[in-house]
Amino acid sequence: MSAVAGPSTKPVTITYCAVCTLPTEYCEFGPSVSKCKAHLQETDKEEYERVWGDSTLASRIGTLSLEKQEKLEADAAKLEKKAEKKAEQEAAKKQATKIIIKRSERTKRKQQTHIQNLELFGIELKAAAKLFASRFATGSSVSKNPQGQDEIVVQGDVGDEIVEMIRQQKGVLKGAPVDQIERVVVKKKKEPEPEA
Repeated sequence: MSAVAGPSTKPVTITYCAVCTLPTEYCEFGPSVSKCKAHLQETDKEEYERVWGDSTLASRIGTLSLEKQEKLEADAAKLEKKAEKKAEQEAAKKQATKIIIKRSERTKRKQQTHIQNLELFGIELKAAAKLFASRFATGSSVSKNPQGQDEIVVQGDVGDEIVEMIRQQKGVLKGAPVDQIERVVVKKKKEPEPEA
């Protein structure tokens, strides 16, 4: 019995857009069509011609009616405005957010340093906690605070050294804004002594 030879399958290489992270064929459905077009035209002219070239656009327009074409363009413009507004809001939030370095007491002489909002500036918390642990030779971990946000907890009063590391942009702390650091000292409330 002879084996029937079917069509051979070859792996297909897919080009992904660096702007919207979708395959280049789907950029038109993403939130930033014009940015995707401009980036693709600069980086990969062949792919740009394949996806956005005149022959491709002519075949697409031939299949669409005029009303559908106008509606698609309006929807794309609306999505782009929405994406730009979202990016502006994120930038404004980033500008308003401060890195909070808080010192608190655990027990009699024991201190903890809490670092909040580092993840908003693109810093990976686990890597930063590992950097602090190796730098200060103390325990350092990522945990959730009572508000439900992730923070780095370092054993000991190392707030000044952490501020200095951020100023020097050491290791994974590159990109942390130096001018947006806020120091906070939390004092533990003393329990009232029972009267005899």
